[in-house]
Amino acid sequence: MKPAVWAALTGALTLGGCDLTPPYQTPSVALPTTYKNETPGGAALDGDQTWWRSFRDRRLDELEAQVDAANPDLAAALAAYDASRARVVEATAVLYPEIDAGAGLSENKQSDDRPLRSSTQPNYYGANQLAAQSVYELDVWGRVRDILKAANASAEASADALADARLELHAELARDYVDLRGLDQERKLLADTVSIYRSALELTKSRLAAKVASPVDVERAQTQLSGLEAQQSDLELRRGKLEDAIAALVGDAAANFKLANDPHPLATPTRPRTVPGDVLRRRPDVALNERLVAVASADVGVATAALYPRFTIGLQGGTQDTGLNLLSLTNSMYTVGPSVSLPLFDAGLRSAQLDEAKARVNVATANYRSSVLRAVKEVEDSLSTLRWLAQEARQTATAATAAGEAAKASMTLYVDGAASFLDVVTAQSAALDAQRATIALHTRELEASVALLLALGGGWSVTEDTAASQ
Repeated sequence: MKPAVWAALTGALTLGGCDLTPPYQTPSVALPTTYKNETPGGAALDGDQTWWRSFRDRRLDELEAQVDAANPDLAAALAAYDASRARVVEATAVLYPEIDAGAGLSENKQSDDRPLRSSTQPNYYGANQLAAQSVYELDVWGRVRDILKAANASAEASADALADARLELHAELARDYVDLRGLDQERKLLADTVSIYRSALELTKSRLAAKVASPVDVERAQTQLSGLEAQQSDLELRRGKLEDAIAALVGDAAANFKLANDPHPLATPTRPRTVPGDVLRRRPDVALNERLVAVASADVGVATAALYPRFTIGLQGGTQDTGLNLLSLTNSMYTVGPSVSLPLFDAGLRSAQLDEAKARVNVATANYRSSVLRAVKEVEDSLSTLRWLAQEARQTATAATAAGEAAKASMTLYVDGAASFLDVVTAQSAALDAQRATIALHTRELEASVALLLALGGGWSVTEDTAASQ
């Protein structure tokens, strides 16, 4: 190989350590040290991904396991992650020379009037070749390495998107299950109350037959009973929709899926101890947005390198012959040498692409900071909701107890002739409303617990290295 070729190769390789991209740093976000509505005590914030077990319900645990196994949306997110990992392999391959081999056999005839044809050239000739070739880009400005950085960060973002999709699906199932179990409690309450109302109707009929009550009492009792039976039908409608929604989440056909009635209340999870900084290491959507900043930052390096020359080394070698003597060393040939591509004029195209890449960094940075603030807000909202719902639940429980006693007393007075049946209807309606409010509040507390666990990222957590960088 000639000295000039060696000199060109040596110079290009010497420049191969340059990188025009500044070191990446995670965007900073100022966070408070505590939440406004945080209460003392609480469970430790662990990394258990089966966070729904805190509701201590075996059927919920079984359904949540089916989400991972059969939910089609989660399967799609997993396939997208697999595709992103394949793109990393594609980007990594550019770091190494690509080698291709080929062979060609051809029989050719020249035209008598071909331009510049000499009289000694044959009319017929063979052109046969057995060769291998390789082209390798010298990563002088770090362009290839930045492409690989972007691919790696994109794959990590895809992993975070997968974790976020999984978390959302598990939380959606938990919410639907909590609501369905709340309806099961309400279903039992309505069934018990229907029995009471039916007994009251029979009592008014008996008193009417004994001429100690008016027909109005019977009509009021019938109205009360029929109205509550209509509410039972509406409740069954709402429960059926929740059951179908759960079927879709666990990857089952709604027509084949059935959840048995269970009126026992779910356990309220112990509120975990947490600080605002936890959202940085526990929320997959926050980590996703941080990785997108890294992708955009690497793209700036790629766009910057496009402003500078690109160096490649080409190599081709093999044998050529007009016949089939392709294994003879005397027929060997090769071509080797560097080449350079210089951007001279593009009407501002590359500069505009660099400006666009820098703008995408700003967009990704703003989105990341927004996701952090939104995460802190969601945790704060959930803590506030749990705090005030607990107080409201205590007040409603007191009201329900008093309303129940008033309903019993009013019926006793009616039987003794000291009160009208309108008083009974009013007291019973108030007692039913108070009991339903108690069930509804417990359901809302459970929903708020799901929202808090979702806002905290469930049991998801990033790797220690990523947590340290964040």
